Amino acid sequence: MMPSLTSAASKAMRPRAMSDVESQAETKLSEVLSNDAPAAVPDLNLTRQYHRTLERTNSIRFMSTPASRRVQPGVRLPQEFRTLSIQVTESHHGTLSPRSGKKRHVTDLAQLEWHKLSPDDLCVRVGVSPISGLDSAMVKRRLEKNGKNVISPAPRNLPKKIFFYVFGGFGSLLFGGAIVCFISWRPLGDPNPSASNLALAVVLVVVLFVQTFFNAWQDFTTSRVLASMSGLLPSDVLVQRDGNAIEIPASDLVLGDIIKIKLGAKVPADVRLIECSSDLQFDRSILTGESKPIPATVKNTDENFMESKNIALQGTLCTSGSGVGVCVELGDSTVFGRIAKDATRERPSKTTLEKEIQRFVIIIASLAFVVASMIVILWASWLRRDHPGFISVPVLLIDCVSVAIAFIPEGLPVCVTLSLTVIANAMRRKNILCKSLATVESLGCVSVICSDKTGTLTQNRMSVVNIAVGLQPLSIEDAKEHAEKSGPGNLVNTLAGLAGLCNDAVFSGSEEKGAERTINGDATDTGLLRFSDRFEDVNSLRHLWKEVSKIAFNSKNKFAIKLVKLTRRDPNVLPSPLNESDAFGGDDDMLLLVKGAPDILLPRCSSYVDSDGKIKIFFEKTVEEITAVQTNFAAQGQRVLLLTKKVIRGDSLDFDQLKEYPEDTLIALNKDLVIVGLVALVDPPKNDTPETVRLCRRAGIRFMMVTGDFPITASAIAKQCGIITAPAVHYLQDLPREKPLEEIPAFDPDYLEKEGPKALVLSGSDILAMTESQWKQALSFPEVVFARTTPQQKLQIVRQYQSAGATVAVTGDGVNDAPALKQADVGVAVAGGSEVAMEAADLILLEDFSAIIDGIEQGRLAFENLKKILLYLLPAGSFSELMPVIVNVLFGLPQALSNIQMILICTVTDVLPALSLVYEHPEADLLTRRPRDPRKDHLVDIKIIGQAYAIGVLESLTAMIAAFYFGFARSGIPFSSMWLKYGSYDVDVDHFATVLNRAQSMYFFNLVVMQWFNLLSTRTRRLSIFQQPPIGRSGNLFLFPAMFISLGCGIFFQYVPAIQRVFLTTNVPYYSFLLPVAYGIGVLALDETRKLAVRTFPGSFIAKIAW
Repeated sequence: MMPSLTSAASKAMRPRAMSDVESQAETKLSEVLSNDAPAAVPDLNLTRQYHRTLERTNSIRFMSTPASRRVQPGVRLPQEFRTLSIQVTESHHGTLSPRSGKKRHVTDLAQLEWHKLSPDDLCVRVGVSPISGLDSAMVKRRLEKNGKNVISPAPRNLPKKIFFYVFGGFGSLLFGGAIVCFISWRPLGDPNPSASNLALAVVLVVVLFVQTFFNAWQDFTTSRVLASMSGLLPSDVLVQRDGNAIEIPASDLVLGDIIKIKLGAKVPADVRLIECSSDLQFDRSILTGESKPIPATVKNTDENFMESKNIALQGTLCTSGSGVGVCVELGDSTVFGRIAKDATRERPSKTTLEKEIQRFVIIIASLAFVVASMIVILWASWLRRDHPGFISVPVLLIDCVSVAIAFIPEGLPVCVTLSLTVIANAMRRKNILCKSLATVESLGCVSVICSDKTGTLTQNRMSVVNIAVGLQPLSIEDAKEHAEKSGPGNLVNTLAGLAGLCNDAVFSGSEEKGAERTINGDATDTGLLRFSDRFEDVNSLRHLWKEVSKIAFNSKNKFAIKLVKLTRRDPNVLPSPLNESDAFGGDDDMLLLVKGAPDILLPRCSSYVDSDGKIKIFFEKTVEEITAVQTNFAAQGQRVLLLTKKVIRGDSLDFDQLKEYPEDTLIALNKDLVIVGLVALVDPPKNDTPETVRLCRRAGIRFMMVTGDFPITASAIAKQCGIITAPAVHYLQDLPREKPLEEIPAFDPDYLEKEGPKALVLSGSDILAMTESQWKQALSFPEVVFARTTPQQKLQIVRQYQSAGATVAVTGDGVNDAPALKQADVGVAVAGGSEVAMEAADLILLEDFSAIIDGIEQGRLAFENLKKILLYLLPAGSFSELMPVIVNVLFGLPQALSNIQMILICTVTDVLPALSLVYEHPEADLLTRRPRDPRKDHLVDIKIIGQAYAIGVLESLTAMIAAFYFGFARSGIPFSSMWLKYGSYDVDVDHFATVLNRAQSMYFFNLVVMQWFNLLSTRTRRLSIFQQPPIGRSGNLFLFPAMFISLGCGIFFQYVPAIQRVFLTTNVPYYSFLLPVAYGIGVLALDETRKLAVRTFPGSFIAKIAW
């Protein structure tokens, strides 16, 4: 109970600003709350000289302040009575300031009691008027004191991060190899330790440090890119401030803000509901894991703050209805914030792409282990006994380390991480938000796109173009002329009034009538409100009628209901949407307004208003006439709504039942309706939609429309968008019900060449009646439109395509799209749609729908480039390095490539050119190829291995020739003197060591230079180097610098005298650089010939085995 003012105060009142009073209240309260001891909020009873009248016109409302407690705005406290009377007692009320004092102990959830306060007490407690909201000065003070409505980032676990930076990927292998090399140097190498073993250990340690630095850099840059992209996602909320409804960023909310929650929105803070529609529900699965929506109410339903249904928790999603609430907990003080603060963040799981690469590495590592084990077995069982001086224990260990490290392409993880970073940057430039970078690669596999229509394919800017009153269709221009001629009370004005009242959209701000006024609401309600505003003064009409109860439109009911009552009556004026035929008499009479789909509402109607304004009972012929008008509008791609009304006698309505069961009561009243007219709205396709559909088809992707519109409307829009191109359209009756499944062919990607396009249109009722045979037939159609579908049916459609082996992407922006978005392999939402859809999606298009083409291209390009990287790394990095070790062990020949040179190729000279492939542009035919089947087309398959090892054989043979002919034979050591000698070479030891160093260096440079041409050949799969040259528009700026830097690194390690003494390298003759160029040109020419055969004879054996 609020204490009354003293008589002294009441006698000396002068004008004073309300904000000063509230400021003093907050100042005093902050003093109370500044202590760290009690976390709970005291029971505060504020003596206030101002309390605005509480008047709400929504369905469920709190009690208005009694007249005895109302105070005129001009009344104020005198100077000597400014101090407010505040009674402070310890209690468990919710915290007034959600974040006052960042170091303040967070109140336990069980102590929060915002839900127990009445709406009146709540508004007094937080100092807000439910009508006008907070004023700007108050918002500024609270924002400065409490901070932004954001959740503090989780602390970074640096030790754990550093551990994975060092030992992640191949780090543990490099670390173990370095340890073995150090042991091989000493003590196993004593008394004559080899400096090359120490050098090898040092190189491995340096490589480990470089990899650690790169991993840390990649983690930092990728996190920064994803954070910047997430900042692009709009997160505005509709708030009442200074008497106006405005949109602000959710982060700018403060305690006491009055916000409106609408269908599809994510709740931006913990909100105490003070008003809600009867069908308001929230999905709390993000907090509780329970997917069933929770109904909301303004009443307290539970002692627990989190369980009470009058609290909308931050992060939950509004799945139906609408409501108004007061922000009571923000930022870290919300339930979501507390959980986020207490929970430990899990390490992100590996993406599917990373898992596939990991499987490849495991296979390669297993093979390396097998080869190393075979070397050890051969040494222990044969070489150690028959040739004891050939391979010592330190040399054996170094050989095993070399085999393991050389066999595995160490550059691959670096390329993968860099590839993900490049993709993230590319997505940001294309205004595509990826919640997970793996999504992009998955998008490259998509073979079927199921797209919603409204807001995705179309502009989501509905406007009324046609109406029908008295069974007479009129264009909007004709309707305007008809209204001017007929004067007040005509049918057009009646229809417009109904459209404006049975509507949840509202005008924003105080713009003048006639201007392009900003409207807050969904596209359909916005279009209806603009139509209504052309004929009626909507704001005046809404003040005249008070809302009693309502049911918001949803995709299940497909209609909206609003029950309204006159606030005042003028006996000389009949307010719209009433007319003289309505038997509207008593003061307690109310008007039921219903709008919705004609096919749903027509069975609930019993009469209509004719052209003379008289109510007539309609018969079957009348229904046919109405249906004909509807069909005519729908055939033009227009969305048709039926607008109806019904007078409800006050004495016939049980108000207690309406208050207790509002939805059931309104549904029961929804019959015997009077048809006022039809409204046809058009939502034109986006300008880029037809081209986007065409490019998807060209990429081998089937493009389907899944919508809630009528089949006729959906078909018309589908034809405008290019989704239906077939001259004839099939329907369910054209599909045999019991056709044997084995006789039904699967979808043929070559359908255009064989039988041309085929189109199928199915409705939601068709889906309910379809057999398994009909489903299989439907899935084989290249062009399908699913119309009049429910969210459950959209989900069923996605599952059917997935069961048929398709990789499905679903695009949508509405709440009804969310289940299908979650089920799809790739869910794609459009920014500006519902937050439910954006929450369910994997990918969000921030601007144009056509960006999905860029996403598909990037997904395919990511996979293609990684294939190219593997194809580049395997020939030299695995095969050509392994051969010298195998030849050395089996045939007793000198090892043609030193262990340290193997490491240099894997970790230095091959890495930069491989990284340059990450920046390769897509081939011109990338979007003309069929989608990859993830079940069959893997990153590494027999085709890739065959291509890589074929090049590896050529590189190994030419390198062997360079080493044993140009290196040994030309230096006086014939091949026969080394074959099967196992170290017993009849040659001067010093001369042999010098020649061996030169031969190994020649082998090394042969691989480095030949890899240039392998790089040029692997840039494209099918196109010639002349069709996609490395220089020009399709060129790669990083390609040639990487090649020359690679050679420069090789020269550095081979030519610097200090390094020569440690690494046992030496200079090589000039032809050691020229001969590999000739060999490389030959390899490039062979691959160009292969590509030409693939392009010329796509059905040939060469084309079938091509990678």
